[in-house]
Formats: sequence, C-alpha cells, structure tokens
Amino acid sequence: MTTQDPPIITTQEFNIPTEKLWEIITTPKLMRSWFFEQIQDFKAEEGFSTTFLIEHENRRFTHQWTIILVDKPNTIVYQWNYKEHQGDSTVTFNITPAITGCKLTVTAKTLEDFPQDIPEFKRESCIGGWQYFINERLKAYVSQQYI
Repeated sequence: MTTQDPPIITTQEFNIPTEKLWEIITTPKLMRSWFFEQIQDFKAEEGFSTTFLIEHENRRFTHQWTIILVDKPNTIVYQWNYKEHQGDSTVTFNITPAITGCKLTVTAKTLEDFPQDIPEFKRESCIGGWQYFINERLKAYVSQQYI
C-alpha cells in the first residue's frame, strides 16, 4: 500500500445491535475468535498500545497498534504499523445503524508507504485481507454466536 492508493473500504451489515458489535470488535477474547488469534490484550481507550507477532512465509510482521480515537459504541481508530517494516496507516472501524441491526465500515488508509516488494503489502493483498476478516470471519462469527 502506498499513499497514492485510495483507502480500502470494506462494509458488512449485521443483524445485531450496535453495542453487541462494538463488544465483538473491542473485546480481546472475542477478537481472537474472528480477527487475530495472537492478540494478547486490547482496550478501546485512546493511547492504548499493543503488539503481536504474525509470521508468514519466513517473514515477521510484528503488528503495532495504538488507539488514536474512541467514540463508543460507534467508532474506533487504530494507528497500525509493523516493527520490522517501514510504513504507517490508520484503520477506522465505524458502526452505524442499519434497517435490521447495524453496518460496519472499515477504512484502511496509508499514511506512509509500505514496502512494495513484500507481497502482503500489495493493495490486492490488503483488500483481500480486509474482505476475509470482515466479510467472512466476522460475519461467520456473528452468525454462529448471535443468530
């Protein structure tokens, strides 16, 4: 991803109340069920930081997240970067009312270019990752737990 790329926007509707979706996207135990199993701790508090390691094809990606905005139960924004790689981004999770529950919109915006010689940082990979986490994993988790 580069700063020249438009933000990646992924949306999904859920047939649950806003407060329930907020809990699912901000509670570590629940986040491990649909997002990253490696998340040890997470708090929906401005200034909270966490790190966790993902290894893929002999490459290390130590995720570094800092919460920069919280408007409970509607919006949380992370600063998202990696210890081993240059680049910086923000990811915004925004929950709005929908006819049968709520809608989640996730917006990933690049603030500093990520290395383009690493496949995981290509735009297509990032789009696929967000679609996987939100439209597949989170959707399936909500369906299994709450419907």
